[in-house]
Amino acid sequence: MLIKIILTVVFLAVMVSVGLYQRKTAKSVEGFVLGGRNVGPWLTAFAYGTSYFSAVVFVGYAGQFGWKYGLSSSWIGIGNAVIGSLFAWLVLGKRTKLMTQHIQSKTMPDFFGTRFSSQGLRIAASIIAFVFLIPYTAGVYKGISTLFEMGFGISYEVCVCIMAALTALYVILGGYKATAVNDFIQGVIMLFGIVAVIFAVLETKGGLSAAVESLSAISSDNNPEINGSFASLFGPDPWNLVGVVILTSLGTWGLPQMVGKFYSITDETAIKRGTVISTIFAFVVAGGCYFLGGFGRLFGTPPTLGNGKLDFDSIVPKMLETLPDALIGLVVLLVLSASMSTLASLVLTSSSTMTLDLIYRNKQGEDVEKRKVVVMRALIVFFIAISVIIALNPPTFIAQLMGISWGALAGAFLAPFMLGLYWKGVTTASVWACFIWGVGITVLNMLLGNPFSPINCGAIAMVGGFAVVFLVSLFTGKLDKDTVENIWKCYE
Repeated sequence: MLIKIILTVVFLAVMVSVGLYQRKTAKSVEGFVLGGRNVGPWLTAFAYGTSYFSAVVFVGYAGQFGWKYGLSSSWIGIGNAVIGSLFAWLVLGKRTKLMTQHIQSKTMPDFFGTRFSSQGLRIAASIIAFVFLIPYTAGVYKGISTLFEMGFGISYEVCVCIMAALTALYVILGGYKATAVNDFIQGVIMLFGIVAVIFAVLETKGGLSAAVESLSAISSDNNPEINGSFASLFGPDPWNLVGVVILTSLGTWGLPQMVGKFYSITDETAIKRGTVISTIFAFVVAGGCYFLGGFGRLFGTPPTLGNGKLDFDSIVPKMLETLPDALIGLVVLLVLSASMSTLASLVLTSSSTMTLDLIYRNKQGEDVEKRKVVVMRALIVFFIAISVIIALNPPTFIAQLMGISWGALAGAFLAPFMLGLYWKGVTTASVWACFIWGVGITVLNMLLGNPFSPINCGAIAMVGGFAVVFLVSLFTGKLDKDTVENIWKCYE
């Protein structure tokens, strides 16, 4: 216990110290939100990766999908690395940097408002972002607190409140630059931590070969006479596995806290280097998490909740209980690193969006700039408080919380944002239609009792958004030609 406490205290002290050191870069709006747009490739790549992977992945997704799909859940990690990292940087990185800097956009709602000449879109996008980032944040709190409860014996409620307070502290102090530096430190811990944990957990089952052999002897849930599906290449349910890959990989392309990383990177050369770094990071961390989760069935059946369903969020903590104290301390730091970086990115995105795109969208001046930073800091506290309330009474599994959040956000934002970077013909009406489509299908699915799982519903919302934007753009009024041509000068 002493080892675990010392490691955690040192880690948290470093995080807060970085926030204190970076205070000087967080005095202006540009500095607080984007780090002055001069954040290098290593910091940006690690900020992207650590914002991507949190306790939601390590505890929630790895546990639930590892149980359902076995070792084939590793495809989710591969998809996250190839589609969610490599292709995202190649397709969005350069064009996002150039266009957002050219039109002086600081947030995704600001992009929609300026690119499509509509204050209404800016307001609607900021409200959507604020509302649907909350369940994702609550899911992160739930994941990290579940693991902390296992590792330290501290009650779940106390863990939630401590993590919320510490995250708020260093983000409020140092803004984006503090989160980027901390993300780099946290990313290094995640890289070493996941590799060490995989080796240690598999060793408890006799090593990799013995663990795979034991997994292959477990029969399928749907057909008890068939063994080996959980150790097979595509698992027992490949079609639903595809839905998870789409949601967790393509979803990052439309999330404000992820795309915002491209706003702040230094230049095009940094984007090329960041692409490589981010992809390698995702292969190790995401691939490792899902690979580890694939062995969850070797550690017994998880407990049943009051509604009769298995408690998937307890699977990974159960796998880690038998590790030595020093390794459990490393695991706690691993998940703490992953989660605090994601939380920092989420709360900074939400507060900046509400401040710049809703409260002060048409106000300028030196005094106003100072007030914007103050309001953003106040909204960070407000956003965290709401998320904590939800996390203390979580309505569903971590994976479902994330599915609701990602489905609505990426379903509404992904298609108009990406097509808006590449196609001059996207119309304002088509963006409105996609907002209604993404949020509407997610909310309707919830109200109807989830006839589609939130995961599959989110995947449908994302992919369907492209058809919505394309078709509506063909039959609605175009934007002013001179305005569009002026925006496109950034690519010349």
